[in-house]
Amino acid sequence: MNHTLDRPIWSALATRHQAFAQGDSLARRYLPSIVPFAATAADDAESLRALSGLIPPLESAILVQADAITLPAELSAISTASLVQMIAEQPVQTVSDERVQRLTLHDAAEMLALAMVTKPGPFTLEALSLGDFWGVKIEGRLAAMAGERMKQPGHTELSGVCSHPDFRGGGLGRLLSLFVANQIMSRGEVPYLHAYATNVVAIRLYESIGFRLRSRMNMAIVQHTD
Repeated sequence: MNHTLDRPIWSALATRHQAFAQGDSLARRYLPSIVPFAATAADDAESLRALSGLIPPLESAILVQADAITLPAELSAISTASLVQMIAEQPVQTVSDERVQRLTLHDAAEMLALAMVTKPGPFTLEALSLGDFWGVKIEGRLAAMAGERMKQPGHTELSGVCSHPDFRGGGLGRLLSLFVANQIMSRGEVPYLHAYATNVVAIRLYESIGFRLRSRMNMAIVQHTD
């Protein structure tokens, strides 16, 4: 039996994030203005055709799943990568730091600027609708942030962890990762995350705070074949 996180995008869009979904019982995608994620319920031909119909020409979408990614003839991968999916099923260290504050739409411009500099993954201002974000400001500047993204029954993804280059080395990524993981666990949910398999530094950080490898994942950025 497949784990709900083997197809995390599908599992989110079919359940807790259904309000953000376009598509049907075969294929779904997030509203493009929120995050460019799409998925199929399965890899059969009918589901793959439905996926193709969800992605307009000149647009791209990101697929993430444990199984090898199969595409219909109408779609091609313009980029692929191997990811690790990590999960924290046991309590992690509790942290308390008065600098950590919830970020709101008033912070959106700074958050987008930080994401543009650090490139933690797909991030838009409307991504704030998917879950809470927290950050640390130093000298009036947003120095680091982390938050929540995809949500499945009993699980929430830790995402958007990034620190501005001017403030790296101060443990802010660790602090905010632990803080967000605790926020998720306080609701009785299990935090998980994705990282590029080549990002050894990030993987070691997450291992040091209690995350373990759950699965290797495949990622592809796809668009219509010319």
